[in-house]
Amino acid sequence: MASPAETVAPATAEPGWLIERRRRGASLAAELELPTRKTKGWEFTDLSDFEPASFSEERASVEGIEADGEGGVVVMALADAFETHGELLRERMGSLVEVDDPFVALNEAGLHDGLFVYVPRGRRLDEPVQVEVGQSGEDSAVNWRTVVIVEEGAEAEVWERYSSEGAGLFNGVVELFVGPAATLRYVCQQDLSERTWAFATQRASVDRDASLEWVALGFGSERGKVRMETRLVGRGASAKVTGAMAGGGSQHLDYDTTQEHSAEDTSSDLAFRGVLAERSTSVWRGMIEVDRGAQRTDAFQESRNLLLSPTAHADAIPGLEILADDVRCTHAAAIAQVDPDQLFYLRSRGMDDGDAKGLVIGGFLQELVERASEGPIRELLAERLETRLDQLLATTK
Repeated sequence: MASPAETVAPATAEPGWLIERRRRGASLAAELELPTRKTKGWEFTDLSDFEPASFSEERASVEGIEADGEGGVVVMALADAFETHGELLRERMGSLVEVDDPFVALNEAGLHDGLFVYVPRGRRLDEPVQVEVGQSGEDSAVNWRTVVIVEEGAEAEVWERYSSEGAGLFNGVVELFVGPAATLRYVCQQDLSERTWAFATQRASVDRDASLEWVALGFGSERGKVRMETRLVGRGASAKVTGAMAGGGSQHLDYDTTQEHSAEDTSSDLAFRGVLAERSTSVWRGMIEVDRGAQRTDAFQESRNLLLSPTAHADAIPGLEILADDVRCTHAAAIAQVDPDQLFYLRSRGMDDGDAKGLVIGGFLQELVERASEGPIRELLAERLETRLDQLLATTK
């Protein structure tokens, strides 16, 4: 996989370890082959016409990142954090996401733009961090890196939204560290142009008695793949993962999720919903992994999809890998058209076809909203699902 020459950033006034990581990433990006449909996990996503070298690197436009907060809380651009918190980043960054595939390698080669959030032990972010990441150039590539570290007993809420205007490539890496008895709520909305390739590798580590609430919204892009992995590494850790895919036109959305239970008495709950219009397609592949010795694991996953067009298509593939004998693990998957009986009932009560369909689909998505914590995160989820639903319904009239 060739990488653009521009991905290796100037080395002026930067730590040596960062320069070396960029060089190693560029070397691996040039050596590693792109996945094909014969590669496990990539059977449904065709990259045969993807040429990463055809995109030139662009610096992202970013809104919402502020300087250091009080009490040791840090919210800053990753490029600035390399100077002020270099040793912490050297230790943590890359410990969850290794450079073992061409997309992560390309991200390493272009390591510059990103978000760094650090909440020290016992501290709390009073307001959510809300970051807008924009991409405006034609045939441009943005490599974005997010590192969130929430130490023992700390609490934070972080929202990111990715958007673009033209044809391009967005390649993200997210690492979430949730310390013992800490709480993190993380929302990631992908709202890229329908002419943009989107790839992301996102992984979280949740320690003893800690909790993670993770919301993923996949609305934009032409094609790509997002890999979300949650690892419960401490006894009593819990995670709730909520996702929505909503596509139209000829979009292809692909989410690959893993819930790995590595300790006793851990729990995870994952629910994805898909709404597809026109000729759009989606793939959700979910895996619950229970490691040896992770007794009393409680894990659930489901994917439910609603097709608004006879030419839309969804694939839902749940899976279990269990190496412990005292567990409760279940999964479910469903794909269906909008229920004609429900539409008939609503039309018989005076609703026109558009309003009836909107009500049925809105009820389908409302289940996701109700999973979110009360407060700003729930309000955000409801608002953005409603906006995307209105866009999709406009294409079905």
